[in-house]
Amino acid sequence: MISEKLLDTEMLSILKQLALMDAHKRVVKLSSKELGERIDQSFQTAARKLKELEENGYILRTLEKDGQYIVITEEGEKLLYREYLDYKRIFEGVEEIFIRGKVMSGVGEGRYYVSLEGYRKQFREKLGFDPYPGTLNLKLPKEQAYLRRRIDEEEGIMIHGFKTEDRTFGEVKAFKCRVRGFEGAVVLPQRTHYPKDVLEVISPVKLRDKMSLKDGDFIEVEVFL
Repeated sequence: MISEKLLDTEMLSILKQLALMDAHKRVVKLSSKELGERIDQSFQTAARKLKELEENGYILRTLEKDGQYIVITEEGEKLLYREYLDYKRIFEGVEEIFIRGKVMSGVGEGRYYVSLEGYRKQFREKLGFDPYPGTLNLKLPKEQAYLRRRIDEEEGIMIHGFKTEDRTFGEVKAFKCRVRGFEGAVVLPQRTHYPKDVLEVISPVKLRDKMSLKDGDFIEVEVFL
């Protein structure tokens, strides 16, 4: 049986070959024989590896009269993207990114969760500050979506979930950040009512008041990875 580590290495190698064949559309027309020639393996081995990729959800294959068409799935792109981030960190020493979003009012969810002692204790211990009971919510424009995706792929600082007599609270991934000189943290709750294009920021101070922010204002957040 192929180990998970070896399997991932082989998948990455083949996914990279497929992506390079059509880096824009992620769709290629390719036979198992042609793939075998590209990776210096037999036709049978190439066919087996394509099947493994498909079974693991990294590609979709469609057989037509004129040949086999392969599409890299969202999971396949995520695998490639994680590898890209690792190499980017190695060669460029990336430690921070800047995300710009539009200030928006929340629904009070952040205030409730940040006030829970099960989270606050961990915020104090792991982030180094006691957060103001509330979050600064930013609506991200479409061109900033890839930066949010990049944060999602990072390990971050794990704030563990906990249980009370009434309910269970999920994990939260956090990243220290700075907003116009004020310290804070971007928080990514495992469970949230907000869509992916909303970023939540906590801080020991009420950022809205400190910076005289109102809904519709744009602001940049420096996130430390």
